[in-house]
Amino acid sequence: MKQKDIAALLDEPACAHNKKSKSGCAKPKPGATAGGCAFDGAQIALLPIADVAHVVHGSIACAGSSWDNRGTRSSGSRLFRIGMTTDLTEQDVIMGRGEKRLFHSIKQAIDKYKPAAVFVYNTCVPALIGDDVEAVCKAAESRWGTPVVPVDAAGFYGTKNLGNRIAGEAMVKYVCGGREPDPLPDAAKRLDHRIHDITLVGEYNIAGELWHVLPLLDELGLRVLCTLSGDARYREVQTMHRSKVNMMVCSKAMINVARKLQDTFGTPWFEGSFYGVRDVSQALRDFARLINDEDLARRTETLIAREEAKIDEALSPWRERLRGKRVLLYTGGVKSWSVIAALQDLGMEVVATGTKKSTEEDKARIRELMGEDAVMLEEGNPRALIDIVRERKVDVLIAGGRNMYTALKARIPFLDINQEREFGYAGYDGMVELARQLVLTIESPVWQQVREPAPWASRNPAGFNHSRGVGQ
Repeated sequence: MKQKDIAALLDEPACAHNKKSKSGCAKPKPGATAGGCAFDGAQIALLPIADVAHVVHGSIACAGSSWDNRGTRSSGSRLFRIGMTTDLTEQDVIMGRGEKRLFHSIKQAIDKYKPAAVFVYNTCVPALIGDDVEAVCKAAESRWGTPVVPVDAAGFYGTKNLGNRIAGEAMVKYVCGGREPDPLPDAAKRLDHRIHDITLVGEYNIAGELWHVLPLLDELGLRVLCTLSGDARYREVQTMHRSKVNMMVCSKAMINVARKLQDTFGTPWFEGSFYGVRDVSQALRDFARLINDEDLARRTETLIAREEAKIDEALSPWRERLRGKRVLLYTGGVKSWSVIAALQDLGMEVVATGTKKSTEEDKARIRELMGEDAVMLEEGNPRALIDIVRERKVDVLIAGGRNMYTALKARIPFLDINQEREFGYAGYDGMVELARQLVLTIESPVWQQVREPAPWASRNPAGFNHSRGVGQ
């Protein structure tokens, strides 16, 4: 990828940095990829497209480091679960065999798995030695008739977030607009209301969360053409250009996709969340507002009234047990504010939240929810998190998996909120699951036991030195 292309992605017009100061996103700095490189960001963004062969062109370490580190679910094809790599070695680099090896790897993937398409991810080594990945992909597609999409996201280009945008750029450039949506089935044509096509951008179906929301959209007559990329299929991504409204589920990930679809096809978009009762209802209302269908708006209000009454009754016993509990939420991006709304729905108090991956709009929403004096953590090293837990008398730490051991060592109840989790918290039904997991976490008897002195501490024989294991 050329330097001007990277600069264009960093200068995203719809990004919060440009809205605030016209400065563009921060340029990559030395060490910026320590928390995830551009390749890592590109692969985890597209890996949930389930019927595609995802081939990593590079050393096997690249494939091993990033494969399956997002807990996405598929309702059908499992092809995305197979890690594929060209496994470049020193000899391949020295002898200039990288392009030839890639060509044969694409052939092997097509012959063995018959994928809907092949995505080829460029990594640092082939980018440095000058392999023409795009030309190889074009030749392979011409030879075997299967779409082969180059995703040029070498790790040294920049951060994981830049990789997300590179992935989105590849979809817009090579895939979107490739076919028209399937015609509506006869049953849908006989309905007494219109069907509207929509798309969800930056939704990854973590722990099956998308499936909590789809029944609501189906009832309203909102046909999801594609989710980029949770539980998606290649042929669905090709139809994104026909969506009437796009919902941006995670603003940091693929905002360039929503903006380019609007510029090219006039598709309006909004940023929303499916976490928390209020935000789910607001997302449904925003669809109706932008589609501008009075009948849809009326049916949306009817559905919201029914679902909110039902969920209010289901959450009542859980709210009694969670009301007043204090939470430290250390995450980022859309979850930095959307999960706050969900926790407040449960009557909990969020004492601080992480904002390392949050946009200016995310921070504005945090202040709106928590007040102007909201504590926002840009960096949360273990010592800082534990200090806040003790100063603010926190009852539970909600964060990503990497913070789990910090919490356990400090004997703090911990709930995983990031992409590795096993439970889905989106939609109205997801709120009940979130409440249940919080109660199970906070009220677990293990915390009282581990905070008490060790049983043998009060029965220490006089003069016995535990550190030496011998009598004094």
